[in-house]
Order: sequence, then C-alpha cells, then structure tokens
Amino acid sequence: MKTSSPLVSQPNMGKKQNGKGKKEVLEAEPPEEYVVEKVMDQRIVNGKVEFFLKWKGFTEADNTWEPEDNLDCPELISAFLEAQKTVVENPDSNKRKSSTDEPETEGNKAKKKKDVSDKPRGFARSLDPERIIGATDSSGELMFLMKWKDSDEADLVPAREANTRCPQVVISFYEERLTWHSCPEDEAQ
Repeated sequence: MKTSSPLVSQPNMGKKQNGKGKKEVLEAEPPEEYVVEKVMDQRIVNGKVEFFLKWKGFTEADNTWEPEDNLDCPELISAFLEAQKTVVENPDSNKRKSSTDEPETEGNKAKKKKDVSDKPRGFARSLDPERIIGATDSSGELMFLMKWKDSDEADLVPAREANTRCPQVVISFYEERLTWHSCPEDEAQ
C-alpha cells in the first residue's frame, strides 16, 4: 500500500549490527523513514530528475539531492513545479518596482512589452559594429555579443551574420584570443 504522505525510505547505512546476523537486524529494525518538508530545487543529472529537499525536523545543512524515483511526495513536487511555472511566467515579480508613483495598469504593461519587442536588435539597429565582447552557443547557435559604435547597448547577433557583415571585426575578436605555443624541439634549434 502506497501512502500519500511525503516519506522517503533510507537504507540502513552505517549502523552497527552488534554481531547479529543481517537477517535478524533487518527484521528487528524497519528502515528509517524521513519526511520531506519542502522541495527546494530541481536538476537533471545523467538524464535523471533530482530534487533538492528540506527534511522535516532537520536543518538546512541537512538538505539533500534525491532522485525522483526515491520519492513519495507527489503533492510537494507538484507544488514546487507549479511555483516554478509561476516564476517563469512572471519574471518581473522579483524585480524592484520603478520609483515613479504611476500605478502599473494593464495598458502600461502592454506598452512596456510592446516597446521591448518592437525595439530593433542587432544589425537591424543600423549601427556600425565596434567590437565583439564575447561569444556563446547557449541557444544552439554561435552568437556574438556585439558592442556598437556610439551606443552603450550591446546585442547578441548570430555569428553567421557577423561573419558576412563585419568580417574584420570577427577576425579581430579571434586574433585577440589566439595564443601561440612553441614546441621544445623548435627552442633547441
């Protein structure tokens, strides 16, 4: 029978057996059960979902990462995932509000979103590229963080676009990061 309470069975690790046979100890002591107080975080390790748990009756220092398969607390996991979804949907909720006294109405929110989305980015800004500050491939495509002349804002631009529109800037970026190593044989000559 599966209980709906947030319990997790832990193996009988590190316990002395006092000379009794293993079978006798297991019969005498049922496995300890720990109660999950709260799901704190989530991660994926080697393709398996793990949750960072706060245990009831224990301090924060005793929090542990546990595989989802070991857990029997679907309500707490659901509550955590629902809270995460809310944070993703409302990323502004943790930010400070502007110091203006203007109340934030639906019209203002829509206007702010429209301003951000309608604003041209990258080469669409028709600015001259000054230099590449960095590079990333987090989106699955190589992107350059481009600094523009006469602007304090930088934009992520696709590398393939930068390669054709400003090849000399791309070459300069790579040249700045080149390091030369000499072979011991070359130094001996």
